Amino acid sequence: MKLCELLENNAQTNIGDIEISSLTDDTRKVTEGSLFVCVKGGSFDGHDAAAEMLEKGAAAVVCERDLGLGDRQIITENSRELYGKLCAAWFGHPERELKMIGVTGTNGKTTITSVIKYILMANGHKTGLVGTICNEIGDEVLHTENTTPLAYDFMALLRRMADENCEYVVMEVSSFGLVQNRIGSSHFDIAVFTNLTQDHLDYHKDMESYYQAKKMLFDICDTAIINADDEYGARLFGEISCDKLKFSVKSAEDFYADGIKIKASGSSFWFCDGQKSHLVKSRMPGAFNVSNLTAAMAVCLKTGLDIGDIISAVETCVGVKGRCEVIPTDTDFTVICDYAHTPDAVENILRSVREYTKNRLICLFGCGGNRDAAKRPKMAAAAAKHADRLIITSDNPRNEDPEAIISDIIKGLDGSDIPYDIVTDRKEAIFHGLKIAEKDDIIVLAGKGHEDYQVLAGMEKIHFDEREIVREGLEALRNQK
Repeated sequence: MKLCELLENNAQTNIGDIEISSLTDDTRKVTEGSLFVCVKGGSFDGHDAAAEMLEKGAAAVVCERDLGLGDRQIITENSRELYGKLCAAWFGHPERELKMIGVTGTNGKTTITSVIKYILMANGHKTGLVGTICNEIGDEVLHTENTTPLAYDFMALLRRMADENCEYVVMEVSSFGLVQNRIGSSHFDIAVFTNLTQDHLDYHKDMESYYQAKKMLFDICDTAIINADDEYGARLFGEISCDKLKFSVKSAEDFYADGIKIKASGSSFWFCDGQKSHLVKSRMPGAFNVSNLTAAMAVCLKTGLDIGDIISAVETCVGVKGRCEVIPTDTDFTVICDYAHTPDAVENILRSVREYTKNRLICLFGCGGNRDAAKRPKMAAAAAKHADRLIITSDNPRNEDPEAIISDIIKGLDGSDIPYDIVTDRKEAIFHGLKIAEKDDIIVLAGKGHEDYQVLAGMEKIHFDEREIVREGLEALRNQK
């Protein structure tokens, strides 16, 4: 591709209209004729390697300051932002060929995006999905490492989706993705805000910065659908200027759920769209899932789908792996696996499960290492509100001492009389939970959800699937008996 075609007047240069063979911000991927973009990260600044990249064969470098490289440097105000635009141009702007739907917020993104995709696909619209658990092109499932892929990978994925005749793309838009300009020049037809609770403050430092990161999505969308039940949602609604609508499970808004009934096998509610009410019977349990379904149905109505067709799809949707997922046990107690890893998410899942718990509600959870330590005691306090017993263990300890993390967690139980056990090894903790379970108990394994790995010291990633561990633990108990 010619340099001028790639830059699209987003930056000026005296280099001339040379041929660019590849585009990257990764020093390991620079080859003869590459355009290397200098990006400053948390531990490495690409500007420090610019001269070396030219020696390696790069045709030119993009940078944010004069590096003394003459005509072989292209200076821009924000190299991350320009890199996102360059990636979009490199792949022929696939984002312009697709109808884009984005969902942001702390909790609910995965479920809402998955349900929207399910409804669209059920009604004959081939749809791509970009999310935490996986990426999907129609029925094809692709592995993913990030909720929002890095800029080059994201545009490459959109190019595939467009080439394979997807009409829609539904994606989780993370705060990292927005702040780091991973979505390039994407513009969204519809954007959803779910809620905002404490998470990722190791990166954003404070809630205001976290909120401002999420808010960026609503500067690049046509229509916003906002959770009126969340205080940050109410604030956001008053601050954005695009077309905007509210959804709720607590009050009469543009879209809301009424007459909610929850049970272990699912829920029923009346979906109200401002004019009519429609009975919905869902196989997805939990009051929080009623909110998620309300948001997803609102989005699909805005795409032009018929409400009857939307409800027919919703009633066959079984939910998302690792989101209030019942693990088969063939026992007289129940084990639920959920991704809840924030205080708000833990409180939501436990409050919901409490409604249909006949005996004890036991919550097993931990907190990740090298992440926001301030939320650790809050996780314990949130769990103690609704559980009858806690099992405190590890999550992804990474390079932190698991016992030090647990020490932070239990500070949140000061003044509480809830019984709790500490079992540092998560596998042994799950075995312990199975061993103490009684008839009609429900055990909630919080934090891992869809993840099938643990990240240990030295950032070693080991296979760790809680479904397999539950089966192994139950088999061991049966053999003991």
